Amino acid sequence: MEFPVADFIHDAGESAKSLKRPGIATILEAVRRDEIERLVVAKLDRLTRNVRDLSDLIELCAKHDVALVSVGETLDTSSAAGRMVVNMLGVVAAWEREAIAERTATALAHMRRARSVYGSTPFGYVRKGDSLVPHAKEQRALRDAIIMDRAGKSFRDIAAMLTARGAVPKRGKAWHASSVRAMLRSRIATEGTA
Repeated sequence: MEFPVADFIHDAGESAKSLKRPGIATILEAVRRDEIERLVVAKLDRLTRNVRDLSDLIELCAKHDVALVSVGETLDTSSAAGRMVVNMLGVVAAWEREAIAERTATALAHMRRARSVYGSTPFGYVRKGDSLVPHAKEQRALRDAIIMDRAGKSFRDIAAMLTARGAVPKRGKAWHASSVRAMLRSRIATEGTA
């Protein structure tokens, strides 16, 4: 395929999980203003991995008589067969993204259950090699914070309790409502506690 190229637009460092990117916004606006006749992408999965976004994009291009061309997959939506294949590839890309997310969630859940380190050390634990080991004093404070949270106490009240007990947050020097909330919403810190 050979087409005259008017402009190159890059979204370097941006994820293709959605169309909310500066370069794509520029392209979509040009499509709506009927300024382009063909949108050429290197690969379809670099354009979007969201089936709904792909469908909307194909519909927008069709409405404005713009062909969507993917060089990597040798596809052109100016034909019915091209539109069908592009839609099917979009479904596969979405499945792949969701499968990766499921595998990641499963791996992280396993690491949480095994108390393996995979991020910053949560309150209530100390790091020993690649494992998290409960810290007795922090675990008691964490249990009391969880009980207070379940009883409807504010994050500020819990922060005051932690400060009064001499508990030191893992990050920062003082407890704040936001640090208490982060601690109480940390699944690794609170799974199996209280």
